[in-house]
Amino acid sequence: MTKGKQPKTKRTTARPHGDKEARPTLTRGAVLEAALVFADHNGVDSLSMRKLARELGFEVMSLYNHIANKKEILDGIVDLVTAEVELVATTGHWASDLAETARSTHRALVRHPWVCGLWYDTGAGEARLAHTEHLLATLRTAGFSVELAHQGLHAINRHVLGFSSEEVNVRLDPDEMSASVDAFVASVPEGRYPYLIEHARYHVHSPTDDGDFDFGLQLILDGLERIRDQHD
Repeated sequence: MTKGKQPKTKRTTARPHGDKEARPTLTRGAVLEAALVFADHNGVDSLSMRKLARELGFEVMSLYNHIANKKEILDGIVDLVTAEVELVATTGHWASDLAETARSTHRALVRHPWVCGLWYDTGAGEARLAHTEHLLATLRTAGFSVELAHQGLHAINRHVLGFSSEEVNVRLDPDEMSASVDAFVASVPEGRYPYLIEHARYHVHSPTDDGDFDFGLQLILDGLERIRDQHD
């Protein structure tokens, strides 16, 4: 459970209705940028070609000169979010590089919470390909076998995506969390689930969950290093 508010994207989009001079040049990039802003503010499920055309101040048929359909828009805006990730290769150690890249990916997914549900359902654009190549290259040049690099890639990606998805979908403020735990404790027989109750109460009284992401990530990286060294 994550405490705190979700950061918002800094992108903005013009609404040029009735002002032809303010209307932007329609390009594929402009359509995708507007779609990203729309998804951030309104949710990706409500995104449509017609609504997007209205946001841009064009007729919907004009969009089809640059974008084939909604699926292409979704592929494109997921790639735009992935392009926000910093692919770190400067710390001098493979695990530190991967950790920083994973943290940057996590921050991007939290900034655009709708991406978590589309990550595996959209085509891989240039940024997605570069992201995967970076992770694999970092592992392979650090001495990991093809098999272990494959396993490491998926372990890291699943941790980042799973943690980010939970963070953006499970958001209780401290009072709500405390009330939820109190209701749970009251609903079970006394002494029935002592460790579960202890765990639930720790959620309420722990100062922050910010370290949970790094804790899980470090377990993965330490485990990968141990397995690699055992096979040397």
